[in-house]
Amino acid sequence: MNLLAEHHLQGTSAAFYIPNFISEDEEQYLLRKIEDSPKQKWKTLHNRGEVLQKNILLREDLPAFLNDFPDVLGRLRFLGTFDQSPHKGPNHVILNEYHPGQGIMPHEDGPSYHPVVATISLGSHAIFHYYRYNKDKDSLSVGPESVGRSIDPAPLLSLFLEPRSVVITTGELYTTHLHGIDDVYADTFTGNGFLLLPNGSHSRIVNRHMIQDETVVGIIESGGTVKRTTRYSLTCRDVEKVASGRVAGVIKRT
Repeated sequence: MNLLAEHHLQGTSAAFYIPNFISEDEEQYLLRKIEDSPKQKWKTLHNRGEVLQKNILLREDLPAFLNDFPDVLGRLRFLGTFDQSPHKGPNHVILNEYHPGQGIMPHEDGPSYHPVVATISLGSHAIFHYYRYNKDKDSLSVGPESVGRSIDPAPLLSLFLEPRSVVITTGELYTTHLHGIDDVYADTFTGNGFLLLPNGSHSRIVNRHMIQDETVVGIIESGGTVKRTTRYSLTCRDVEKVASGRVAGVIKRT
């Protein structure tokens, strides 16, 4: 991952942040394609394109806009993001839609995937937290995959994901940690890079020096609020085991 080296996050060599991974025009094109796609088609892909209980992917076509223009999957391959994965690139893409006030609880992506995930943000920002497990009883609730394990409620790392950016998670941050997004309508900063968390504590934005939006940088450093709007994320992974079929790849909407 030599091309990624300059983009690694402060305090870790296992995560990378690239602002303006796609252009504004490309973002608008992708948003139009997403909005124009029949919801019934997404539902069909959601039903047919599941990773099976044995962690095997049923293969389906990826939409042309992911491989043609803009070639976001090709860009990820060019960076070397998936050089060590079985298929040398993503073969599974999940589209998530987040309205203001919506998030996702801390979770792991699970053993179906090669331990690399790239998440592209469209439309709005988000605050992306990494968490670690602890042995204390005072913890966050977790999903079925983590029954019996408690989570340290204080984020290990917190990132401001700008629209058009990509965050890439690898190594131990993928295999032994969790990630999530708080379900808030706006993100409030108290200055010097600190985010006010829903529980009243604070977490510092580790990529604040990499953010390109000067208005946002000013708010993070001096204090203020950034409201969320509707955000779409494209989460790209390589499923290691793939059932025989016509093509590699599936996208599903959740």
